[in-house]
Amino acid sequence: MNDISLEEMLKSGVHFGHRSSSVYPKMKPFIFSERQGVCVIDLEKTKQALKEAQDFFKKIAEKNGNILFVGTKKQASPIIKKYAQQINMPYITDRWVGGTFTNFRVIKKMINKYKNLKNQKKSGELEKYTKKERLEINEEIERLDQIIGGIADMDKLPDAVYIVDVKNQKTVINEAVKKNIPIVAMVDVNSNPKGIKNVIPANDDATKSLELITKALTESYASQSGTTNKNKKEKEDKDKNNKGEK
Repeated sequence: MNDISLEEMLKSGVHFGHRSSSVYPKMKPFIFSERQGVCVIDLEKTKQALKEAQDFFKKIAEKNGNILFVGTKKQASPIIKKYAQQINMPYITDRWVGGTFTNFRVIKKMINKYKNLKNQKKSGELEKYTKKERLEINEEIERLDQIIGGIADMDKLPDAVYIVDVKNQKTVINEAVKKNIPIVAMVDVNSNPKGIKNVIPANDDATKSLELITKALTESYASQSGTTNKNKKEKEDKDKNNKGEK
């Protein structure tokens, strides 16, 4: 895993902010300049913030922790899903269900219902129902899949949450803060960074920018997770050998 260069960020449009008239006051320190009324993000600060976020992802990976990936706008959804799946992390790409963090017991019941229905369908148990009933059950499975399919294996609250469209995720941020879940996020100049542990100032609209930052963070987690799993396997093999020698 290599550090992202300033040139790579420039090519991906990470530095393009919004019009100066829409800048959120707390994001002003991350602005390098203004060109034709559009803010240019300070990529030196982005690079430093990304490095800190990568280190945080590595720490989570060291303890085999989970990070919930969240991105629901059109250009972000496929990127979030792609990279979350690469490292087996939970993700939400459709819409946030209120209470996902603050009322996780209810969400857990939805997850259990979703899993049970899928298992029944897979095992052929649904054949005992009428055609109309099977249709209704399949529609329910599809509905639940869209809402919670990405968090079906999340059996507890995550150790952190990664957000790429902060402006659209106020509820996520509020719930994470209430439950003391650290937030790592791409934050554009028109968004409020309040409550976010690791603010990565960056263009959160351009696909290339979203991909570059998300990929870098994912690779950081994977690099440490791979090392952790390797060390764990080596220890297990060593323990087996020691037992065999006795």
